Amino acid sequence: MNLSIIIPLLNEQESLPELHSWIAKVMKEHNFSYEVIFIDDGSTDDSWKTIEQLSVQDRNVKGIRFLRNFGKSQALHAGFAKAQGDVIITMDADLQDSPDEIPGLFSMITKDNYDLVSGWKKKRYDSVIGKNLPSKLFNWAARKTSGVKLNDFNCGLKAYKNIVVKNVEVSGEMHRYIPVLAKNAGFGNIGEKVVIHQARKYGSSKFGMSRFINGFLDLITIWFISKFGKRPMHLFGAMGVVMFLIGLLSAGYIGIMKLYKIYSHETAILVTNNPWFYIALTTMIIGTQLFLAGFLGEIILRTKNNEERYKISKELNL
Repeated sequence: MNLSIIIPLLNEQESLPELHSWIAKVMKEHNFSYEVIFIDDGSTDDSWKTIEQLSVQDRNVKGIRFLRNFGKSQALHAGFAKAQGDVIITMDADLQDSPDEIPGLFSMITKDNYDLVSGWKKKRYDSVIGKNLPSKLFNWAARKTSGVKLNDFNCGLKAYKNIVVKNVEVSGEMHRYIPVLAKNAGFGNIGEKVVIHQARKYGSSKFGMSRFINGFLDLITIWFISKFGKRPMHLFGAMGVVMFLIGLLSAGYIGIMKLYKIYSHETAILVTNNPWFYIALTTMIIGTQLFLAGFLGEIILRTKNNEERYKISKELNL
């Protein structure tokens, strides 16, 4: 199979028939063998009923329905697990991503041998203040932190080799950082393609300003995971030892100065009346806690279980 097109969605009933027709038209024009996997992430409208109707009309349409809303990352994870195509395309269901871009993305993966190609919505039709400016700031921070030189991490339109999606673990809200996860997994040939961004035709956006705040927090998380995810003791243990030694040496210095003043018959205050003693003691305690945090992190890594992160209620043609 040439292509698996994975489309996570939440309350996009109105756009699904048009999106499906558009995809089918592009697939037929280029003679692709394909599957379209819709992942209904807990929609409260008739999105699932529409997917069922489409699956009856077209056996290439497949569906996964979550019991409730688990998030886009979990939806992509479920789709990646089921995808059978040589190339996997992810796109949003709101018609802002154009299926006409799929052949170009497919060519970059198969002919140019990219592991991953990310879309770049260079010209956007979103609110300048509400989305464009925060997105530019977010993408700048992501480039600087991750070292992946992409202009648009948030673009849902991406293409992957099958081997990439099968070896990348997407969890939490990390769907924005799949290129970073791919790079950390060893897939370094990452490209970018300018794609058309279309104005939303139906409904309203499901993402608010909070996604940018959460995005920056996730960016810190992924930086930590990429640097110290497999060895938390290297960060927390080192910081803990350094702070403990600073506190210990400071307390030792205070004690030695106290003894020296007593020996020299100079006036000396009680150690417990010296504020620097409490600063040194606090530093030692914090150092010990950081060391224990690293130690516990190492234990958790070695004993963790892979818990099921979402619940599927129904599947179609899978």
